[in-house]
Amino acid sequence: MATSPSEGWFAAQASTTTPPPDLTVEWRGRTYPAAPVASGAAFELFSAEAVQGFSLNPRPGATHPYRTFVHARDIRGDGAPVLSAPDAPLVVPLADGLNLPEIHRLCQSPFGGRAEAALVSTVRESARITYGTKMIKSLSPHQAARLLLSPPCVWGVCFREHDTAHLRTPEERRVLDGDPHPGDEATFALRWRASDPLDYVVPSIEDYPGLVGMPASDRRGPPVLGTGFVPSSLHLIPEFLTADFGDLPLPDRSEILMYTPEGSEIVAYQYLSERAAWTLMAGRQWRHLLSALPGIRPGQEWFPVPADAHIGLFGSCNGRTYPAVADPPHEFRVRAKSAAARFVVSDVVRTGLSTVWRDSECAIAGSDDDWVRLRLRFPSEATVVDTGAECVERGVYECWAPSRELGEVVQHEYRYAGTKN
Repeated sequence: MATSPSEGWFAAQASTTTPPPDLTVEWRGRTYPAAPVASGAAFELFSAEAVQGFSLNPRPGATHPYRTFVHARDIRGDGAPVLSAPDAPLVVPLADGLNLPEIHRLCQSPFGGRAEAALVSTVRESARITYGTKMIKSLSPHQAARLLLSPPCVWGVCFREHDTAHLRTPEERRVLDGDPHPGDEATFALRWRASDPLDYVVPSIEDYPGLVGMPASDRRGPPVLGTGFVPSSLHLIPEFLTADFGDLPLPDRSEILMYTPEGSEIVAYQYLSERAAWTLMAGRQWRHLLSALPGIRPGQEWFPVPADAHIGLFGSCNGRTYPAVADPPHEFRVRAKSAAARFVVSDVVRTGLSTVWRDSECAIAGSDDDWVRLRLRFPSEATVVDTGAECVERGVYECWAPSRELGEVVQHEYRYAGTKN
């Protein structure tokens, strides 16, 4: 029986012995062979003996039977500066008595003084998103299954891959949303490339005071601190929101990932925009993990996007406007199945709809007959009570409303500055 390309690739990985890494780095006072991960955002460290913090290397016949993953900012080595990641790392101002542990403490304290808040803001602003920045969003099994069967969009809380590349197990990735459980065989995530920086905002206490003050009974996962960082005593991870809590169209070759307890990252599905479908990428030995997705057959290889899916991305070509697809960091094309019709477009605009219901500003996230699914743009305890919205995932609150009760529906246009003709 012939094997698919993905099966052949994973079979090759399982049958070969990993060659000894030619890079060494220093971590916690010891030197280890290492290999870069995510373009140098993190490093996979290897050891010939059991060391605290290391786990078994799952590669058959590996020269180094133990491994761990460490963020680049925590290691030292001659190779580390050369293998600098393409995304900007966090930058800490140089001052007497100021070190990373102190910065970490301040970033976990949303109610510090004016000077402390200014310092945290300076550090947070160094975590920039540019065209093509790889982004990550944790997914529950239900969310991953829904994504395969719904319009290809992403919304809510997300992160740069650069800041999360060292988190490789379900237990470690709990810090990102609190949903995965330590006993899970795998946890899921979505990875895509940013089309434009204006699609993302910082969940600061100044802009989202209601979200920061949300009581525990009305939220899922850890609280939103308002400093722009995830609550964690171990990690310093900047977090982002999609602008106005709106839907962002996924670019070409976005991926649904799986992370296993031994630290493996597997591409489960990939989105092919021109074919308007998700395609299965995981090899046969990983497909049993897909049984966790409700309503999804693990062996199904093709998931067409609904024909009437609203993408909300448009561009201009030869004086006409066309539905567009993104292929960051440099290209936007006419959305077409025929390769001959995929002209490059400019002056790209993303659109989104909003309205007001019961005095609460809402993004329109979908509709069904005479009912509209709303997502609160500025969640607070009061707006949750007024609208009856439920927390469907960390930071995201949705409800259904009769269309006849809505205020004026407004279409917003987000113009991508990097695509001007």
